Amino acid sequence: MKNDEKLDLIEEITLNDGTKYMEISNMVQNGRAELAAERGLIKQVRILQLNIPHSVHVDNYEKYINENFDMPDENLTKFEVWKKTPEIQNEVKMILDENHIG
Repeated sequence: MKNDEKLDLIEEITLNDGTKYMEISNMVQNGRAELAAERGLIKQVRILQLNIPHSVHVDNYEKYINENFDMPDENLTKFEVWKKTPEIQNEVKMILDENHIG
C-alpha cells in the first residue's frame, strides 16, 4: 500500500472548465484542494459533509485510493483528478447515497 489515508468527508470540486464532481477525502487532502484553488489550478472546493460513517463502501474506496495514488504535498503545481474505474465509481455513488448527497 502506498498510503494510509483515512477518508472521512465529502467535498465538491469545481475544475477550471466549470466541471464539478464529488470526492471522498479528508481534511489534509481538502487543504491541498484549497491550496490548488488559491493557485488557480482548480476553481473551488467546498466541503459538503464532515465525519462520514466509515462504511464498507468507504473502506473499498479508501483502499483503492491508497493503493493507486500519491497524495500531493504542499508544493503541488497541478491538480490530479483521481481516475475511477466503473466499480470504484459505483462505490462513490454508494457513499453519496448513504450520506444523502446526490
